[in-house]
Amino acid sequence: MTSATAKAGPWGTTWLLLCFMLVNFADKSVLGLAGPEIMREFGISRQEFGTAQAAFFALFSVSALAVSALTRRVRTWVLLLVMAVLWSAAQLPMVRAAAGFGTLVATRVLLGVAEGPAAPVAVHHLHGWFGQRERTLPTAVLMVGAAAGVAVAAPVLSAVISAWGWRWGFGAAGLAGLVWAALWWRHGAEGPLAPPVGTMTAGASEVGTATSTSAVREGEPVPGTPLWRILLSGTFLTASVGSFAAYWLMSSQLTWLPDYLETVLGWDAHRTGLTAGAAAVANGAVLLVHGLLAQRAARRDRPPRLPAGAGAGLLLLLSAAAVTVFATVDADWLRLPMMFGPMAPALVMMTVGQTACAQITSPARRGLVLGAVVCVFALGGVLAPLVLGSVVDAAPTAAAGYRNGWLLTAALLAVAGALTTLFLRPERDAQRLGVPETPSLLGVPVTH
Repeated sequence: MTSATAKAGPWGTTWLLLCFMLVNFADKSVLGLAGPEIMREFGISRQEFGTAQAAFFALFSVSALAVSALTRRVRTWVLLLVMAVLWSAAQLPMVRAAAGFGTLVATRVLLGVAEGPAAPVAVHHLHGWFGQRERTLPTAVLMVGAAAGVAVAAPVLSAVISAWGWRWGFGAAGLAGLVWAALWWRHGAEGPLAPPVGTMTAGASEVGTATSTSAVREGEPVPGTPLWRILLSGTFLTASVGSFAAYWLMSSQLTWLPDYLETVLGWDAHRTGLTAGAAAVANGAVLLVHGLLAQRAARRDRPPRLPAGAGAGLLLLLSAAAVTVFATVDADWLRLPMMFGPMAPALVMMTVGQTACAQITSPARRGLVLGAVVCVFALGGVLAPLVLGSVVDAAPTAAAGYRNGWLLTAALLAVAGALTTLFLRPERDAQRLGVPETPSLLGVPVTH
């Protein structure tokens, strides 16, 4: 990689990584969109289909932690490139007519291994381009890729599935991954604030006494804060719990919302895809507005009116109320609007949790700690498909089962919201752990 080909810059990198997350969540959503046809063709129950979805998360957490640890030794732009290629390798085998349920499960496991580190490594890479006070908005843009992936994938992949069959839904997602990999190979680059790889230098860059090389790269503070203190801090624990609840909601919607709309409400695949896409657009809008407001508040250099935990916790509680209405109200005019905004604020926790944990962590350990957050909250992706599938199958009707499943989700969001409100305090924990604020160094040339 040479500076001549590294043309992205801070915001160019942000948009590329937005597309990275878009493809990531298109990969995740294709199974849910194809779910009704897959269950019919393979003759499987919802619980068995939930097993296939949960297979995606079998090694997701382990991979997230292991690959995030590699960010100390391998450049993040290389890790991101390898992930995108592996995504495509996992999707394309399902195009073959001979590929059965066993192949589906095996490829979902491989896809989970490749996608597990995606969010922490992407956030770690992005934070190498922005100082601490500028990180909220680009991180929110990155997380918008999750909503945008569903928004684009739902109508596009639904159209592909309707026209060419569910197998080509997987094929289209795989080809999209290859296109992104080609663009990243051309334009991906490490940021000026990225910690060095290989032998980590005890960097005075965090304490203001850097050499000419470390002046644009961050290293380990001297002395280093014990990792266990970071992982046992109130901020890390509540960021993990709150993100777990948000990811549970996201996984539930990705896996079961299409089946709910078709089975319980009687919608066709086209209408289901459009509705899921529109709901995802609303989710993305909520994330982006939150990022803009947070960035504006940070630039005013004034203390926020509410602690970060209080704001995020209240949003989780709002989502819990919206999910409760969605589950219990029979009137579509009141139930369906819950998908277009009121359920979305929980996803803000994904942005808040990542930026809060980055704030209490030295740059050299940032990738590992962000990977640990994903390792915890990704369990929601394992449990949500299995638990909700079992709840629906155990109920006398699908409608009753989905009502029970959504109420369980609402209760989880409410508990997480209360804990986040009380204990997520990144500024306090950063001071206690001795982690200084990262300065803004935008405009510094990239070194390779």
